[in-house]
Amino acid sequence: MAQGVQGATRRILLVDDEPSIQKMLVHALEREGFAVHAVGDGEAALEAFSSYEPHLMILDIMLPKIDGTEVCRRIRSQSEVPIIMLTAKDDEIDRVVGLELGADDYVTKPFAVRELVARVRAIMRRVSVPAGKSQEELSYDGLRIHLPSRRVNVAGNDVDLTYTEFELLVTLASSPGRVFSRSTLLTRVWGDEFRDERTVDVHIRHLREKIERDPRNPEFIHTARGVGYVFR
Repeated sequence: MAQGVQGATRRILLVDDEPSIQKMLVHALEREGFAVHAVGDGEAALEAFSSYEPHLMILDIMLPKIDGTEVCRRIRSQSEVPIIMLTAKDDEIDRVVGLELGADDYVTKPFAVRELVARVRAIMRRVSVPAGKSQEELSYDGLRIHLPSRRVNVAGNDVDLTYTEFELLVTLASSPGRVFSRSTLLTRVWGDEFRDERTVDVHIRHLREKIERDPRNPEFIHTARGVGYVFR
């Protein structure tokens, strides 16, 4: 079974109203060792989230009763659990909205099961293993990043980051002065570079809104025009 650092089986909440997709993904994920609970609408998803306490959520956008974007918004208001959204192939708006609401990743339908499983495993690895094990804390001018507890403090105030935002911040802050291209950040944080680079831009903007005093004039995360981002 897929286990975290404490030895517990990693639980996934799958939310999709298509029985064929549910069956296919449950089989594939359980074969990889994950425990999977599947529901078919947004209302059931919110109920199951509280009782099942998943380590990761796979969430379709087009759902009965409560759509996926609203489910994502409500979940993100109370939890930092990683969320992978399933979106229509040609619906760029849904993908952007999902990222804006705090989704960690997205996969477009139709998708290869192996691709989705690979993304799940990549996120589970990030969640299970604290980044930067050789160093417990990064500290820069009022910004403190405590790696074992995954806590971030700015000017004495705790800041809530999603798993992906935390990994993005640690990647940049661990190498101050180094310019990271968007493709490199995709590989380091998401596990591959074969997706829209705007995924990085959206998460950087969210990160700046949380850790910068003035996000439009950042002190920590700077844009390297035409290339990517750098922590200074």
